[in-house]
Parts: sequence; structure tokens; C-alpha cells
Amino acid sequence: MSTPRLFLDDPLAEGAEVAGTPAQAHHLGTVLRRAAGDAVAVFNARDGEYAARIAHLRKDRCAFALDARLRPPAAEPDLRLVVAALKRDALDWVVEKATELGVSTIQPVVTRRTVVDRVNVERLAAIARGAAEQCERLSVPAIAAPLPLHAALDAWDGAPLLVAAERRGAAPIRHAAAALRLPCGWLVGPEGGFESAELDDATRRAFVTAVALGPRILRAETAAVAGLAVLQALAGDWTAT
Repeated sequence: MSTPRLFLDDPLAEGAEVAGTPAQAHHLGTVLRRAAGDAVAVFNARDGEYAARIAHLRKDRCAFALDARLRPPAAEPDLRLVVAALKRDALDWVVEKATELGVSTIQPVVTRRTVVDRVNVERLAAIARGAAEQCERLSVPAIAAPLPLHAALDAWDGAPLLVAAERRGAAPIRHAAAALRLPCGWLVGPEGGFESAELDDATRRAFVTAVALGPRILRAETAAVAGLAVLQALAGDWTAT
């Protein structure tokens, strides 16, 4: 039976007792059928990962007694995803897979062809936490509040940003990615793609490079994950493994 991993934002230290969330209590007691005394691991990017035991467990309350540290905190890649707000299931899937791929920040953006009118940031943050617990990373990506595309670009800090632009005759992503090092970002449009004027505005910025993901037109969620995988392989922390 595998040991559950739980993200806790409170300070972690050997010998401490730290409270969990109601959702964690429900998951441990109702879904996993765990009880007081059972082993868990708790983690965050600031303090690392600790072996722990369930000290108390009720329907909506739990606490953990921390034992020895299993992993110290370590630097993680600054790989960012800027993605047009997609329909719920597609965006949920993108957040889960982007977390597994090691992104640091997910910035939803609103474009002219965006078809959704609301992004539930709290739900997406919960999905990211769950994915981080499963994939054994120490950090959980930040889920930013949605912004209009131009506002997200205006606020960008100048790190290289590649944008998926299959219909622009752009060079393959591997050419641009091979010359990059983190931090960098990946920008993906909505289901219907960016409007031409939006791509024109983006690529006028010195930090933006249009790239192509091969000969086929990909769904937005597929393009998001495929591009992140290429960037991790050629410019990110996959190069160290």
C-alpha cells in the first residue's frame, strides 16, 4: 500500500504537529480508509518533504505528527504556461498534466475566440495540488487569475515566450527550444486558435517567438502539453536526468 503524499502550506519541521485541511481529512478517512497512526508524507517547496503519521482523524479534521525529513527543499524549474481559457474538462486536464510536467505558473488568458466566461481558479488550484501530490514534486504551481491576453503580455517580465502558431509557417519548436534555458514560457491559444491580429501583437514583442508543433493541427489542450514536454526536454530539467 503506497504512502499518501499531502501538500501542507504550514511550516514543517521534525517533531511538529500540523493540521490538515477538511478535504485531506475526507480523502484519507473516506476514500483511502486510513486511520490514526497510519503513515503519510507531507511536503512543500519551502521546507521539503517529511515522513509523518496521522495524529488525529475525524470526518472533516485531521492532524499529522512529523518525523524525519525525507527530502530537503530544492530549486525547481521556472517553466510557465500561458493558456487561453478552455472549456472546463479540457482546462482541468491541462492543469493536471502541466503540473506533472513541472510548470511553475499557469496563467489563463482571455482571447477574442475564448468561449468560456469564467475560470474557477480555486478548483484549478485544487487539481494542481492533487497532481503535485501524485507526481512527487515538492512545489505546487501557482494558478493566476485570468487576464486578457494583451494584459498578460504587458505584464510579462521579458523571459522568452514561445507561442504556438501552426498556420504562420513558423519554424519547428525544437529550433527555438534548443537555444533556450529557463525561465521561459509557452503560450497556447483557444479552441479556434488566435486571431491574426492577436498573433501580430504578440510577435511584435521582442521576447515572443512563434513556433510550430509539426504538420498536424492539434487541439488546444494537446498543444499545451506537447509544447511543455518539448521545452522540458530541450531547455528544462529533463536535461539533468
